[in-house]
Amino acid sequence: MNTPSHMLLGAAVFGRANQAKVTAAALLGGLAPDISLYVMAGWALFVQNTPAGVVFGQYYFSREWMQVFAYDNSFILWGALLGFGLWRKKPWVIAFAGAAILHLITDFLLHHDDARPQFWPLTDWIFRSPVSYWDSRYYGNIVGPLELMMDFFLCFILWRRYRGRWARFAVGGTTAVLFVPFIIWGMAMAGGNGHWH
Repeated sequence: MNTPSHMLLGAAVFGRANQAKVTAAALLGGLAPDISLYVMAGWALFVQNTPAGVVFGQYYFSREWMQVFAYDNSFILWGALLGFGLWRKKPWVIAFAGAAILHLITDFLLHHDDARPQFWPLTDWIFRSPVSYWDSRYYGNIVGPLELMMDFFLCFILWRRYRGRWARFAVGGTTAVLFVPFIIWGMAMAGGNGHWH
């Protein structure tokens, strides 16, 4: 799914009304597994002026980038952090790690060509789902609209749950950036002739 969708889902499942620290942790947990992608892609696109087709069609699949993705997309590492949070009874750690694991679960189910290593350091094997959240060759034309419907439903839930100005600002801001990935991936697809590789 797109990153803002992960953040909304994490906040809906692990966020708590009147517990700003826990809710913020849930939002950040939904973001965390994608941070390395945004940092590396942002640097390549906007600092090195690398064409989007090269970034998402070549760099993304390189051994170096996949090694970085193996760290922040590992069920093993995030599971260890969740276990630590449960052991120490830290609600914000549980929300952060739980939202990240929820992110990994949905990615596990909705990434085909662009799947990342999921079980580092035990193995570099990559599960490639028969379903993609974006690629029409793998039902992305069905999943994409369903994801957007889910996003608006989650926004409605979160808007009703959180009454504070800052909480609603965070929900509204996350909703607004829902459209950023569509712009970025549109650039990538145009630069890569409509395919990841």
